[in-house]
Amino acid sequence: MTTGTARLATRTVSRIGYGALQLERLHDRRDRAVALLRRAVELGVDHVDTAEFYGAGFANEVIRAALRPADGVLVVTKVGADPDPGGPRPLRLAQRPEQLRASVEDNLRSLGTDRLEVVNLRRLDTGPGLRAEGDQVVDLDDQLAVMTALRDEGKIGAIGLSSVTLDGLRRALPAGIVCVQNSYSLVSREDEELLRLCTAEGIAWVPFFPLGGSFPGVPKATGEPAVRAVAESLGVTPSQVGLAWLLHRAPNVLLIPGTADAAHLAANLAAGGIALDAAALAALDGVASRPGDGPIGRPEPTRPNPAPLDQPLQDGS
Repeated sequence: MTTGTARLATRTVSRIGYGALQLERLHDRRDRAVALLRRAVELGVDHVDTAEFYGAGFANEVIRAALRPADGVLVVTKVGADPDPGGPRPLRLAQRPEQLRASVEDNLRSLGTDRLEVVNLRRLDTGPGLRAEGDQVVDLDDQLAVMTALRDEGKIGAIGLSSVTLDGLRRALPAGIVCVQNSYSLVSREDEELLRLCTAEGIAWVPFFPLGGSFPGVPKATGEPAVRAVAESLGVTPSQVGLAWLLHRAPNVLLIPGTADAAHLAANLAAGGIALDAAALAALDGVASRPGDGPIGRPEPTRPNPAPLDQPLQDGS
């Protein structure tokens, strides 16, 4: 059902995959969770995003049960946090090199494999969410050293980054970064230069919060009048328009929307077939980017959309 493909590590995949975080909503209905993931494969999903800390290992268990080698699904996992079911949050930071290595081992065990094709290093440098403190403040170079060592050992196939700054990605490029996951949507585009760099370097851009606000105070794309007007004109939902805009934004954009509902899954994948004409894109591009004031957000003034992505990167930008 999805339209188009893009590169992710050594693979060419459909541009809309599946994010497994929402599987934990089906924790008491494991069979339904497995069936949902099987349905995703039937609809053409060939890359899945997960982590050991998604449902304290539940998402990985469902993936192990649902996916078969013949499906050819690329599983992308992440490290930088560990499950903490009894804590104040369901996860705890795990940024130190020895913790990253242990997290890789945990993902290997729960996914039932001896090699993780792509592992994202979840930094805490930018975007909504937690910030590292104390011994969890770790230099990027130290983290990349253990990640590249794990790759050399054959336990990791490729390395990605998440919640990284522009400077951080530039520092990490020699390590061979294959994807970046940052918060990015129609209404939150402060990482535009980072996206430009990824496009220039052939790095997959895999935004989380693709429709905006999962935190209080963070704007939502689906509430924008321009989004609603385009959706009405096309006979689709505002959510589908928000996803379609991302796919039109740059050729290296891949999406991993998550859901626990089969109908919603199909609707997300159908967004790949939505064509936005020049008038629709102009209306959507005119929506102001507002990073918002989330839990750790820094309020910024409303500003217009930056220059089109087909303009070249400027040195020192």
